[in-house]
Amino acid sequence: MAATTEARHRQAEGLDGLPPSEILSVLLDGQLSAVESVRNALPSIENAARLAASKIASGGRLIYAGAGSSGLMALSDGLELPGTFGIAPEQALILLAGGADSLELLAGGYEDDEVLAEEDVTNANVSARDCLIGVSASGSTPYTVRAAAVAKAHGASVIGIANNADTPLLNGADVAILLQTPPEAVAGSTRMGAGTAQKITLNMISTLTAVHLGHVHDGFMVNLRADNDKLRDRARRIVSVIAGTDIEKAGHLLEEADGSVKIAVLLAAGADGAQSAGKLLESCNQNLRSALKKAKAGS
Repeated sequence: MAATTEARHRQAEGLDGLPPSEILSVLLDGQLSAVESVRNALPSIENAARLAASKIASGGRLIYAGAGSSGLMALSDGLELPGTFGIAPEQALILLAGGADSLELLAGGYEDDEVLAEEDVTNANVSARDCLIGVSASGSTPYTVRAAAVAKAHGASVIGIANNADTPLLNGADVAILLQTPPEAVAGSTRMGAGTAQKITLNMISTLTAVHLGHVHDGFMVNLRADNDKLRDRARRIVSVIAGTDIEKAGHLLEEADGSVKIAVLLAAGADGAQSAGKLLESCNQNLRSALKKAKAGS
């Protein structure tokens, strides 16, 4: 029996002979069905985020592993963690089958290379402090399955994300996330529905992980790395809203805080200098809400 990701969509017969508007409607319906498939995986996604946060909080790393389209989903999520949530770049590692070379002709034979997977995990010095997220639509991609198995053998925790049930990646994971997307409108083209569900799931894991780490406050990314004009402006607006001050004052607070939104907010709340605010944050495990409560209680 063919895997769901390789099966033919019920509306695929004659698809190429339909008017473009009808083809697009079929494609859109496939995307919407893929989105809905994530809902059934929410409990597993919650467990994955809790696990990832615990590893990062204790100094470990979140390591993504994937090949082909699934690897691109992982790459996209992992690369955005430092800028969006201020997670140290060295704590977000991406193992893409074939590395940069695979991006010219996506995946190719690299996705079958188990030796490469073992080398990549070993060279990354994966240990029990780390958490690896393996992403594979089929759930049986040799590179990803082997990377997850080697990481687990080194003591790391493993989160598996796949779109087919009862597959090696899910069966070997500490947290298994099954995204039961329907067959693709173009059979086997998992960059479509399966990829959409994977991207949503990865976004949710990383965002909830950031919430657990105290990097999200009232819907703001309070641990962002403001390294361009757009983000510096965003940081000022965030401080202004949370601290209840004007933009100009928020800018001055950020300068005093050396660009840290969290410290700037604590300064506005009455913290006695940036160093004191930093120590307060450390005592609250970098959670701004907890630090604000302490600052207000002590004022």
